[in-house]
Amino acid sequence: MAPLLARIFPPQFDNRYRGHKLALWLLYALTFMNLAISLVAIFSRDGGAQSADGIPLDTFGAAGANAVIGVVAFLGLANLLLCLFFLLALVRYRAMIPLTYLFLVVQYLAHKSVGWMKPIPRMATPPSGHLVTMLIFALSLLGLILSLQGQGYRSDRQPT
Repeated sequence: MAPLLARIFPPQFDNRYRGHKLALWLLYALTFMNLAISLVAIFSRDGGAQSADGIPLDTFGAAGANAVIGVVAFLGLANLLLCLFFLLALVRYRAMIPLTYLFLVVQYLAHKSVGWMKPIPRMATPPSGHLVTMLIFALSLLGLILSLQGQGYRSDRQPT
């Protein structure tokens, strides 16, 4: 297996983290931010659909607005389960951290692709949710790069 793929998919998922230490701490912050976003989507009145994402719920009928809020809550639940996967990696299977970052990066890119294919009408003033999402993506990309580097990978090499 190529060295880069072996770092993302090691032979076993153990608790030995080999990447840069900053990526480990960055994943704690990203997990906390994603947990907060998930809980807002599930428990807040509008699910963050209007307040954070700028979806003009007040222009929809009551049933349409409730449907959007319900879908946002379901997406929040899916993201909450992904956060539990991240916590599992942080607490028990740290060798999964590069894979975890890959999930974060792919999730963002897929989210943007679906949004491009199926655009959602938004309010004229861009909400703050867009900036938070961009920050999470930038930090996830940085974390992926850092998690694939580090002193721990050098000790895994076989002498030639």
